[in-house]
Formats: sequence, C-alpha cells, structure tokens
Amino acid sequence: MNNTLIGQRVPKLDAPSKAAGKTTYGHDVRLPGMLHGRILYSRYPHARIIRLDTSRAEKLRGVKCVLTPKDNPSHQFGYGKDNRPFKEIARSLRDEIAGVVATDPDIAEEALALIEVDYGLLPNVFSPREALLEGAPLIHPERGSNLFQRYNYSHGDLSQGERESDVVVEAKYLLPYVSHVCMETSVVVAQFDHRDRLTLWSTTQIPFLLQRDLSEALGIPGSNVRIIQTAVGGAFGRGLDIYPYEPIAALMSRKTGQPVRLAFSREEEFFAGPARQPAEVTVRAGAKSDGTLTFRDVSCMLDVGAYISWGTVTPLVMMETTASLYQVPHARFVADCVYTNNLITGAMRGYGNPQSTFFIETMMDRLAEELKMDPVDFRILNANLPNTETPQGLIITSCGLKECLEAVAASADSAKGNTTRMKDESGMMNVSDSLHPFDFAQDKPSSFIHHPSKKRGIGFASTLNVGGGARIYRSDGCGATVKVDDFGHVTLITGSTEIGQGSETVLAQIVAQALGVKIEDVTVLNSDTDIKPWDVGVHASRTTFIAGNAAHLAALDARNQILETAAEALKVEAASLLTREGQVYVRDEPGKSIPIEQVARRRHFREGGKVILGEGWYDPPTKLVDKDTYKGNISAAYGFGAQMAEVEVDTETGKVRVLRLACANDVGHAINPMAVEGQIEGGAQMGLGYALTEELIVKDGKVLNPDLLDYRLFTAADMPAIETFIIETDDPGGPFGAKGVGEMGGTPTAAAIANAIYDAVGIRMTQVPMTPERVLAALDEKAKETL
Repeated sequence: MNNTLIGQRVPKLDAPSKAAGKTTYGHDVRLPGMLHGRILYSRYPHARIIRLDTSRAEKLRGVKCVLTPKDNPSHQFGYGKDNRPFKEIARSLRDEIAGVVATDPDIAEEALALIEVDYGLLPNVFSPREALLEGAPLIHPERGSNLFQRYNYSHGDLSQGERESDVVVEAKYLLPYVSHVCMETSVVVAQFDHRDRLTLWSTTQIPFLLQRDLSEALGIPGSNVRIIQTAVGGAFGRGLDIYPYEPIAALMSRKTGQPVRLAFSREEEFFAGPARQPAEVTVRAGAKSDGTLTFRDVSCMLDVGAYISWGTVTPLVMMETTASLYQVPHARFVADCVYTNNLITGAMRGYGNPQSTFFIETMMDRLAEELKMDPVDFRILNANLPNTETPQGLIITSCGLKECLEAVAASADSAKGNTTRMKDESGMMNVSDSLHPFDFAQDKPSSFIHHPSKKRGIGFASTLNVGGGARIYRSDGCGATVKVDDFGHVTLITGSTEIGQGSETVLAQIVAQALGVKIEDVTVLNSDTDIKPWDVGVHASRTTFIAGNAAHLAALDARNQILETAAEALKVEAASLLTREGQVYVRDEPGKSIPIEQVARRRHFREGGKVILGEGWYDPPTKLVDKDTYKGNISAAYGFGAQMAEVEVDTETGKVRVLRLACANDVGHAINPMAVEGQIEGGAQMGLGYALTEELIVKDGKVLNPDLLDYRLFTAADMPAIETFIIETDDPGGPFGAKGVGEMGGTPTAAAIANAIYDAVGIRMTQVPMTPERVLAALDEKAKETL
C-alpha cells in the first residue's frame, strides 16, 4: 500500500477554484425566473400585532406577493419548538412580521416601507436575572416560566473538597454576545417543483437535520425536501439550526410558484442572525498545598434570547471543561438558560468552550499564584492522562495534554535562549523585567523601542475538546460510498459537509491511501441530500474522525473488491497483493501487476459482472449523556491543547498587544499537517478577537454596532506571530490515528492572554473583550487599592 499520503502537506483540493473566483457560493446561485424576498422586522422588542395592512405594498409594480402570519403553517419549529416564520406577537426586534417577494431586491425593500403595522406594546425584560423574578413578563406565557432549562451536574462531594482545600479562590465573570461575522451573509434559494417538492440551496451545516426540520416547519413529508449545499463562505456554527428565513423562503416560493432568493444584508446578519450567548458566571475552586486540585463550583446564567436553538446545549460543553479538564475529584456545574426579549442566540465555534476555558484557566492561574507554584508545573501535575475515565464518564484514550504544555513552555523558555519563566520573591511567574523588546515581533519595528509605560508578560492556558464526534443527537454517524469507474477514477460520496475546513482534502487523502491511488484520481461529492448518505452534520470537530472512518471503511470495501478480481487475473491469492500508484502488485513479484482501471473493467465487463462500489458507515461507540446526571462518554476521542501568549500592555492607554502566540494541539495523527496548522491559526484569530476586540453591544434588545466599522474583528494587520506544535498521540479509534482539531485553536486564547496581562501588570481581567477601556479601569482600581 502507498504510504506517502498520510501526513503530507496536501493543498486544499478546492483552492484553485476559489482562488480563481470560479466557486459557486450561496450568493452566486441564480435560477431561471428567480424572484427576491425581503423581510419586515418588528419595530418593538415585545408587542402584539394589532393591525397589518399590506395593500399598498401589494400594489407596487414588481411585487409578486406579500406574506404575513396568515401564511404560517400550523407547526412550530426549532430546538425549543417555540418559533414560527411570521409572528403575531413580536418577542424581539429581530422578529419577522411580514415578507415581500418582488422581481428585484430593491423593489422588495421599497415595498417593506409601504406595509403599515399597528403595535400593542407589551412589557419587556432584557436581563436574564430579572426574567426569573416573580411577576416578570413572560416571553412565552404558555410555558409558565422564562427558565427554559437548568443544567445541574455534580460529582464527588463538594463540601469534602472544600474541607480538603488549603487554598480557595473565587471570581465572577461577564461574557459577551459575539457574532460569527462570516464573510458570506446568510442566504437561501428555495424552489418548489411541479411535484410540490422543495429544493433548498443552502449554506447549512446540517443538511439532513434541516431536511427534517423544514418538513416539520412546513408540514410536508421529509421525502419532499431536498437540500443542496453550495460552497460555504464561513459558518462557525451559524448553520447548526433552522432559522425562520429558511421556511420563509420556502413559503415565498410556494406562494409565487417561482424560485425565491432571500439574502441577508450585513446589518441584518448582525441583528437577525444568531450570536454566541452572553453569560454571567461565578466560579470557586480549591487545591491542596501539594498542588492537587480539590474542587470546582461553577454557576452560570445564560441569556438565550426570545427563541431556543441548538445553542442552548452549549452548557454541556461548559460542563465538560469544568468537570473533566484536569483531574478534579469534586465538581458542581449549574447553568440556567433564560428567555429574554433580546436577540436570538445559537451555536458558535467552540460551542461553549471558549467561555468555560476562559474562566477555568484563569482560575487555574489564581490557584497557582496562591500556592506559589509555576503555572505550567501546576497544570502538568493535575493533567489528564491517557487510558483513563473522568468522574463525568469521559473515556480518554489518547491524551497529549502534558506534551502540549511542555511544548508551549519550551517555546516561552527559548525566546531568549534561556529560561524566561522567572519568579519573583512571592513565587509568582513574571517575565516583565526579563524580556528585551528585541526578542519579540522582529517584523514590527515599534517593538524595538523601549517604552517605560509598556509592560510585558506571558501566560498559559490549556483546553479539552471532543475529538471523536459528540453524541447530542440519536445518531452521531456518517455514511460513505467509494466508486471506482472503468478508467480507474475514484469517487467518494460522503455524508459529511465541507464548510471551508478542508475536509474534502483530508477524506480524499484517506481514500487514496487506502486504495493505493493518487489523490488527483479522487473526486469528493458531498452536497446533495438526494445523493449522499446520511450524516448528522459538521460540528464538534467530528468530520475527520467520523467521516474519515466511514470513508476509510468504504475504501477498504472497494479495495477488497479490487483485490478479489486482481487475484483472479494474476492467479494469486488476494492476501499476496498490494496497491500502489494505481496498480495492483504481487507482493513478492514486483514485476507482476495490473492497473486498477483494468481490474475495474475486468470485474464489470463479464457475465454477472459488478461495478466496484464500496460502502462504509461509522457511528462511534458513544452514548447520549444521562438526562438526569449529565454523565456519560459523549465522544469517541478527546483532543487537548495548550497555548502561550506573550503580550505587551500599555499602562497609559490600556491597549494590549499580543506579540506572539504558541499553540500546541494533540491531534492524534495529522493526516494533513498544513490543514491542521490552518485550523489552529484560524481558530487563534477568532480567539484573539474574543479576547481583545469582539463584542456585539446590545441595549434594550437593540444591536448598537451592526457593522464592520464598530464591530471590531481581529484583522491580518493585528495578528501576532503564531508558532504551532502538532502533538501526535495516535488515537486507537481514529482513521490512521487522527482526532478532530477544528475548534481547539481558539478556545484557550483569551485565557492565555488574560494570564499574560496579569503577569505583565498585575490585574485580573474577568470580562471579555479585554478592551483598552477595561484594562485602564482595572489598572486604576489596582492603583486605588495600593494607596
């Protein structure tokens, strides 16, 4: 078998098409007779619609129809079964009141202004804490409470853990709304055909679940729904649910009898799309004097907005970080998911892990300081180990957490060629006085000049993430078929979804490796629910592990068929054969071979002939967590990582500049190291934004910064030097030992930066983003305390 493809730096297969501008994204879809839809949103965050007059809009030239709540199907949809396409009661400013379909998007927009709406105002509630008070306005009165769900997890005995503790630390955290800010805004094209069958061109991450959800939302059979995924210009969790614009587009197409395109503006994307949930968090943690952890106690309040999405499941991941990152004998995690009149929230890359890693890993540094221990040594002492089970029930097979920490610590130590993790008299790590400006960011001249107001520090943080799927649905499986045609060309049809992460390339490498063909001989098809087998969707860093195993099984099935027919042709035993470079060889007689394409024709063109078609299905040996205890092994493998951030803090302006970021990740085995590095670096960019600049500012239910001028993304000009370390532990369950890595790149970044800020200037940041204003306020508070 060819042994050269696994571990190779193979460029993305779709890169040339994207670079040449030939890729068809959702916004590029155009169909004959296509119309354009626009949505009228509520003027008030909580109001009853008293009168809705669409007559003037309907008379505008070019308008084909106007839809209102009268056009709603009778079914509610969404994870909480609390949503409808159009609302008779608006529960937020992003609620859809009516929709217009016209021949041109500008005409549709003009028609929106002609719709007359009279509102009956209802009392608002924008704070989740106030929403739980007696007498608070109910967002969904039929539920009887604004508390959608309480997660209540514990293991061990918390009171015992506190008694055993020699040091205890406590802190409160405020975590913000964050937007996905995909380069491509939300878009969908819907078309009903003459058989009343719906086809949806979509940028979803969950084509088969969306097929089911649309079936329920529209009241039509699932067999009458076809999802075609276009190329996706960014997702990051945005496409992990059904949102009203999708059934609205379908209703528009059904009413007009023509295909309808519905595309969000950038402003619409900010206020009508989902966002990461804001949270208020209180954390207590303890340790013994020898450095071993004793307990963690976490309480969270999450604002989920007016409707429930899959994002409400993020406490499961926050719980995982709390209970299972490091060896923690006693733990409790409580989270309330609360309705308010704010915007809708949803899943976002990391799925709760950036939030929980921020508060857990900054607490680890507080404990290390109280214990006068080096923060890296403290983490290594308590690190997870391979072939263990956590009290939460996570079965950890491969684990490179210790190696990740050692890698980033060595990176910090090598900055000057000697140790920089120095301690002051209290035992606290401090590099502010030991690092010379010349040693960092040599590509940025400003860093050569010493400024008395600029202080430097380093910080560390670790992370734990599912790396082998995450069973939050009945099946976590994926199907695949591998066809070898009469010319030796291989087609992989996979249920998995490509959203820019490079899964097509990795799966092609796996199939080519298993069959012994060149990667350029493999085509990957994955965009049409009418063609591809089932898959739960792209999330939870699962595609390489789950879809990779399925593709590998299908390729091995096809390979067995090739070897069976080749053995007949070469008159040898199949066990004596190997495949390489598109040929089948006799192992001990290298001069005796037959091309795979010839084998395919030989198997096909004969009486009783067959095509070479391999099948694979992989559903990991995991279980849904227990609905009462939240315990269980949710993933078939777990990834680990660590980061080291070097920062410069300007004590006059409060500005924090990250000079260097070292990222180490346990990926099992890197099938494509270049793709792994891309995922880590892309994740780090999102983590840097979460740490320092990104916040969707919401006041009284209204987004105040719905544009790219005031919502501050971390740009290429802001990026520090990033050093990546790929730690390989060869997971026994993954394809060729691989584990998922898609989310880990950004989860520990904010915590590492916060810890570095403390190392530099001695302030503990508990709110992100850590803007200059907040850093200055913390410095002022510290100054007052020292007076």
